[in-house]
Amino acid sequence: MTSLTGFVQVLTALAGFFAAGLAVAACPPLLDHVFPKLQDGKPQSLCQYEGKVILVVNTASYCGFTGQYEGLESVYDKYKDRGLVVIGFPSNDFGDQEPGSNQEIADFCRTTYGVKFPMMAKTDISAPKTNAFYKQLIATTGTRPKWNFHKYLIDRSGSRVESYSSLTSPGSGRLIALIERWLAEKP
Repeated sequence: MTSLTGFVQVLTALAGFFAAGLAVAACPPLLDHVFPKLQDGKPQSLCQYEGKVILVVNTASYCGFTGQYEGLESVYDKYKDRGLVVIGFPSNDFGDQEPGSNQEIADFCRTTYGVKFPMMAKTDISAPKTNAFYKQLIATTGTRPKWNFHKYLIDRSGSRVESYSSLTSPGSGRLIALIERWLAEKP
């Protein structure tokens, strides 16, 4: 009886392993990255956002564009139930405008702008230490962020990506029109 129980446990474990492997294999290559969460450092797979329209933004707390947090939160709040996720990637790469620790950044975003959209831990997005996700975004669009609050919009399939400069506000008609068009597409 003990060997039968052990055999069943092994089969159950293998089934779980293969099911997990299939789930990972289904993740679009662009989203196949893991980053620590800003607030607690726990690993977050971008694969969890598969099937959503994703607005990726490199952020900074002491920038002339920092007020865009308000617009990003507004867009996220308006469209999250339809499948939009905004993901912030704090970076100190432009003008040393994000010098704080992850906890300081998290506290600033929460208390100053009421940010509820997902934020990843501080990362490098410009050369030579560009993280792998941003390398793919840059390669896909041919556009490298030149400053804080550069935006990339990714469609539900994870295959189409559009790039928007820091000057494009989160409420820009052009950006909102594409968000709405891509949200209307079936996941």
